Amino acid sequence: MNCQSLALNLLLVMHLAATSMAQQVESPLRIAWVTPEVKAPRVSFHTFESTAAKVKVSYHIYAPSAHDREPQRRFPVVYWLHGSGGGLAGIAKIASRFNAAIEAGKTPPCFVVFVNGLVEGMYVDWKDGSVPMETIIVKELVPHIDATYRTIATREGRLLDGYSMGGYGAARLGFKYTDLFRAVSIMGGGPLQAELIQAPRAGRQRAAEVLKQVYGGDQEYFRSVSPRRLAEQNAQAIIAGSLVRQVCGDKDETFGPNRNFHEHLERLKIPHAWTVLPGVDHNPMKTLEALGDSNWTFYREAFGDLK
Repeated sequence: MNCQSLALNLLLVMHLAATSMAQQVESPLRIAWVTPEVKAPRVSFHTFESTAAKVKVSYHIYAPSAHDREPQRRFPVVYWLHGSGGGLAGIAKIASRFNAAIEAGKTPPCFVVFVNGLVEGMYVDWKDGSVPMETIIVKELVPHIDATYRTIATREGRLLDGYSMGGYGAARLGFKYTDLFRAVSIMGGGPLQAELIQAPRAGRQRAAEVLKQVYGGDQEYFRSVSPRRLAEQNAQAIIAGSLVRQVCGDKDETFGPNRNFHEHLERLKIPHAWTVLPGVDHNPMKTLEALGDSNWTFYREAFGDLK
């Protein structure tokens, strides 16, 4: 082999290796149970041993300043579920918003747990058993938080909030586990449609990939674990004791399915606040900015009576 051929082969090998690494890094369904740490005021990074995943799983948690000043006091917990992509970029901004609102007396002091929902974990146990996401959150993370921090360890002390994929997760976990979570906030939620055929923001091909990876290519499994089905199955329990809100911008690509889901809840006679934000597209920070101080009304209603 001459020097020129050797150089060409070396370049080919380097190109294939780089392509492989890029595919591994960019794969939207990669599984990273321990994320990089995000450093932000009053936010800390932790891991716990997961029996379900058989590995360590990470999370971030915000603690209010009252936690330091009042060592005997217990606090309610917000479980924040991020959207697809991993959610790390939003932790500092969202924690800052909570901190400012709490310090200004707009909402009661609370912990905020930033759940590691993976890049596209969907907050559901995958059909093939490879990612027991729901089990980890409900059976392991919530008990771990209550055992580790000074929480109000009752359903009245727990609120689920999430955006996009996280709104979908908040709806399905909140509607399924009404004994664990009293309040459920669904912001720009998705997928909220009856079948996973066309994703409003990602298209038909991406929807097919998620359906195959997470739901085993089974539309009935997707339907069986969906917030729509869970709302139908648990309507009476939700009506009896859950506080629910739904928020979506009217320029959001998911607005159609969100409006349809709102109408689905209305048909089931499930009380909920339905807020349409004029001119807002699919963006969590724009959504929170548009809500402004009205965002905290929901938290005051959820946590205001706790002592």
